[in-house]
Amino acid sequence: MFRLWSTIQKDVRILTRDKVGLALMFLMPVVLAIVITSVQNGTFEMVNDNKVAIVLFNKDNGPAAQELVQSMEKTGMFAITKGEPAADEAAIKKIMHDQDAMLAIVIPARYSADVIARAKSVSEKALKNVVEADSTGTPTPAADSLTPLTLYYHPVLQQSFRKSVDGAMSSVLQVVQSKYIVQELYFNINNEAIPDSVESQIVGQQTAITQIPVSRDGNRNVPNATQHNIPAWTVFAMFFIVISLGSSIVREKRSGSFIRLRTLPTHFGVAMLSKQITYVCITFLQAVVIFTLGVLLFPLIGLPQLNLPHDIAGLLLVTFISGWCATSFALCIGAWAGTQEQANGIGAVSIVLLAAIGGVLVPAFAMPSSFVFIMKLSPLHWCLEAYYGLFLEGGTLGDIIMNIIPLLVITILFQALAWWALKRKGLVQ
Repeated sequence: MFRLWSTIQKDVRILTRDKVGLALMFLMPVVLAIVITSVQNGTFEMVNDNKVAIVLFNKDNGPAAQELVQSMEKTGMFAITKGEPAADEAAIKKIMHDQDAMLAIVIPARYSADVIARAKSVSEKALKNVVEADSTGTPTPAADSLTPLTLYYHPVLQQSFRKSVDGAMSSVLQVVQSKYIVQELYFNINNEAIPDSVESQIVGQQTAITQIPVSRDGNRNVPNATQHNIPAWTVFAMFFIVISLGSSIVREKRSGSFIRLRTLPTHFGVAMLSKQITYVCITFLQAVVIFTLGVLLFPLIGLPQLNLPHDIAGLLLVTFISGWCATSFALCIGAWAGTQEQANGIGAVSIVLLAAIGGVLVPAFAMPSSFVFIMKLSPLHWCLEAYYGLFLEGGTLGDIIMNIIPLLVITILFQALAWWALKRKGLVQ
């Protein structure tokens, strides 16, 4: 035990001298967590809370166009600024640039006339027999197509966001067109205008949608950007110890420390155990620092607060296994690397790649189907899934056990590869 404690003290002294490694292990993930969470939270607020600035060019003074504008305002999605109806395409683009608007929409001059004509055409088709028996005039010409609206958008808007705007506009257009069709049908049947109460019941009342997040503990709190990002960048920080630990192992190999250990009355496994204990403690400290920032600092800078899971024992176990896996990966890189440059370069690049395919940089659900198998080879994927099972789904240790088992298998594989590399180089018996 004394030998182990002395070796741990030695590893701690070496670690405290590595200022760059400490900065990478603590400062970088904290900055990433704050910046990425701020950006993602701003995106959520833009979509969910803030209104989208849109410039409206209404070339039609008819009633349908006015109702369309009112319906757009009622959605609560748009902050409408009215532009000059006579503006051409070049003027519209200039106005968008000057007003810093992401969207502009043009209502064509024939919109109201087309909607009314279509309503009459649909009504006559629906009441064909009645119209043929009772009508003595000429039928309304068919108006199956409407003059399209034109939507201008800023190139920075993603396709998914444009589709959500397009969906909202389609709903608004459908409501306006359905309203005129209902009015025309009611008038043809009853020879009088439809009462507002009846019209609202037919057109205005829609089936409500209740959104419920699926969680294992029955909690209905909606996960926020902090719940997503804090676990992700904690895992990323843990695996970035490869820069410090990998370099440390290479230095000791090249300095002959491992060979000198063989001349002492102690086992080489003590040195390996010492490094693992030291760096697993570092990963625990990383998790404590980042989680504390999420709980205490984030609300002070306007970000959502991190809600810790109810199963603290499960959280501690996942943190320990994730830290042990990260330490084992760093041992493996250090054992196989021949120089510090190799250890740093291979370690940093491999962590970024594993984070990218593991769901840290790109969400797992956004991965193409061909990447599903490759994604499951990344240890960061299983670490992140285990954390998400606790933070997002409100699960317990029993719910995430199938994420922990593959993580343990990968950890043992890293340990075996590290030992094999050291044995091939004659550094262990």
